[in-house]
Amino acid sequence: MAAAPPGAGPGDVERAGSLMVAARRITVLTGAGISTDSGIPDFRGPQGVWTKDPAAAAMSTIGAYISDPEVRRNAWRARLAHPAWDARPNAGHAALVALERAGRLNGLVTQNIDGLHQAAGSDPALVLEIHGTMLEAECLSCGLRTPMPEVLARVEAGEDDPPCPECGGIQKSATISFGQALREDVLDASVAAARSCDLLLAVGTSLTVHPAAGLCGEAVDHGARLVIMNAEPTPYDPMAHAIVRAPIGEALPRLVSAVTGDDPGGSEDGAKDGPTGGPAG
Repeated sequence: MAAAPPGAGPGDVERAGSLMVAARRITVLTGAGISTDSGIPDFRGPQGVWTKDPAAAAMSTIGAYISDPEVRRNAWRARLAHPAWDARPNAGHAALVALERAGRLNGLVTQNIDGLHQAAGSDPALVLEIHGTMLEAECLSCGLRTPMPEVLARVEAGEDDPPCPECGGIQKSATISFGQALREDVLDASVAAARSCDLLLAVGTSLTVHPAAGLCGEAVDHGARLVIMNAEPTPYDPMAHAIVRAPIGEALPRLVSAVTGDDPGGSEDGAKDGPTGGPAG
């Protein structure tokens, strides 16, 4: 692994901006931190879902989900009340749309399942949802995919663990739980995006979950610069060429504006509705 240049450290907004301006093929890796300004809590931060309630992690573990009906019932109630259904894209999401429109975005790999990048206007063809999506339900037996609002309507009607309408199998959100394999095509495309960029920008991710975190090493090993924007230290900080600890909703538009010469924060009002495609409020 290549080491960061001397002097790289937290608060390197100016250095990060210079690296962004010089880059022509920028791959972005986003984590839960980019969506916190939209009202969606992260998982591992000081106020994270799993930090406050470690038992909540069981709902994201495939073995527990399959074997324990109570875990599934809790998971369906949590999906019904998930803040993403009322969330709107924020200035961070809008900034990445501006980066794409400037012709600098090589790929957008996201660990998030909330669909806010697409709702902000990012080209779905560039968005690689490495951990899947909460906008669909998937049958673990036959693979049938159903729009999540249709399944949640059944939960609201009284089904606490709605089975697959085709085969009666167990359904869950079309996300990657602990213990599940990632989709090979999405992972391969994510690795290709990391290897083909000249700068990888990791935004709002703890960089502790693999293989997503390993994209940083893939990028640096293939000659790219690495910029990390996260509130807390990450295991990949030692190889970063710039580290930004400033709030994402402020710092990311600032970095992108250095590239585009515009203020991308102003484009947030033009974002689409929330993840369901209906009114987000």
